[in-house]
Amino acid sequence: MPKMKTNSGAKKRFNLTGTGKIKRKHAYKSHILTKKTKKQKRNLTHVAIANEANTRSIREMLLLR
Repeated sequence: MPKMKTNSGAKKRFNLTGTGKIKRKHAYKSHILTKKTKKQKRNLTHVAIANEANTRSIREMLLLR
């Protein structure tokens, strides 16, 4: 049986914390930044924790069972 492959997009977007939670970045921080306020851009910089509803599917993409 062949090896399982991780989802390439998921491994670039998600990381694990020390306690096993999944870290993610905020959306809307990549382009068209001129119309966004400094406060909005600053708050989008911080790392967030993935929602519990999505953690199972993310863990499957990363092959973390």
